[in-house]
Amino acid sequence: MVLYTPGRTSSYPDTPVESGIRIHFLGGGDEVGNVGVILEDQTQTRLLIDYGLAPTSPPRYPSESPYISDAIFTHAHIDHIGMAPWLVGNHQTKLHSTSLTAALSRIMWKDTYKVSSIEGYPLPWDRRDEDEANQSWETHPFHQWVQHDNWQWQLHPAGHIPGASMIEIETPSHKILHTGDMDTRTSPNTFGAKPVDCDILLLESTYSGKEHPNRIEEEARFVAKVIEVVERGGVAIIPAFASGRGQDIIRILHNSGYDLNVHYDGMGKAVSQIWLEHPEHLQDSTSFEQAFKWTRRVRSKSDRKRALEADVIVTTSGMLDGGPVLWYLNRLRNDSRSAVLFTGYQAEGSGGRQLIEKGSLPIYGHNVEIHCEIDRFQLSNHAGHSELIEFAEACDPKHIILFHGDPETKPQLAEALEQKGMTVHCPKNGESIHIN
Repeated sequence: MVLYTPGRTSSYPDTPVESGIRIHFLGGGDEVGNVGVILEDQTQTRLLIDYGLAPTSPPRYPSESPYISDAIFTHAHIDHIGMAPWLVGNHQTKLHSTSLTAALSRIMWKDTYKVSSIEGYPLPWDRRDEDEANQSWETHPFHQWVQHDNWQWQLHPAGHIPGASMIEIETPSHKILHTGDMDTRTSPNTFGAKPVDCDILLLESTYSGKEHPNRIEEEARFVAKVIEVVERGGVAIIPAFASGRGQDIIRILHNSGYDLNVHYDGMGKAVSQIWLEHPEHLQDSTSFEQAFKWTRRVRSKSDRKRALEADVIVTTSGMLDGGPVLWYLNRLRNDSRSAVLFTGYQAEGSGGRQLIEKGSLPIYGHNVEIHCEIDRFQLSNHAGHSELIEFAEACDPKHIILFHGDPETKPQLAEALEQKGMTVHCPKNGESIHIN
């Protein structure tokens, strides 16, 4: 049970900032996801960046936020926006983001509420909070300054997914860059992030200590495996996150030039429609629209049955914790010619992690053995270890704060940055960092 009592259960200090900048992590400091960070200076100007929940089972929530007049959201993944309705319901907070992030938030909140009702876990916000949050967005284009009390801020492309942003903040004493989730590499649907000169860099560290393979070579290996599965008479089942990964997969398959029968199921279809309503955030909206229309969208039970005869099924959920993918796996579980091809992170405790480690999966209340081939491909839209270091060097900050990372691997990135002469901070949840 998660209970929030506005103004009473927050980890945020109730003492004023006497000098410099206070940076406080409500969540996401020493973990991946569950993000929320408050920045405040001696003028009592304050901003919250992101306020999510970790979609584990049951979910994890950040510490309660104190009163916040304005919050900026980097992108529309639930571990960054999942608690925004609570902010609006309790503090009447104004929400800021790109137009695409705001548009996607509606479908993400609706799905979160639906899943909470099905799985029986409590949400700290309700439908009324959700409705109010939908009316609380103020959207902004990239590279346009916004005044907030004694500060000003602007958004920069983050490269993670279309519409994702980094946030540059200018205070009377410091220039700050918060990366959100970011990638410096170009992916099928968005361009990579560019460095921004700053004094304080809040740098995501999801892939600290880990290098990505060459993106082009990994995409080619993925397509080759799909073709291998199809040629032996199987179905390639591709669990994909609704916002970002599924759309990348259909672009890769469409661009491969192979005559594939690809069926697209789950929430990613609705997300794709919203993407097409905001073409300015896509690397090539025309090419994405062609790829999307090339797929056969599953809209009914009969469509789903026909998809069992497809070459490829791209569907949610990306971690096998629900969604249509379980229906397909339940029916194809004994087909050794078919394959489950993972292209995204599989969190500890997720269905996908269990399938990889044990060859079985909980489906509709039963632990089911899956006899399909299992393979993994690294098509992440987060910067890898080397990219993070290169990006940090190019931003030339005096201080780096590493957040949104695995506490076991983050020290590797911290050490590498310290060896280059940078001052590095590794916060814990509920902890404040003071920089003068």
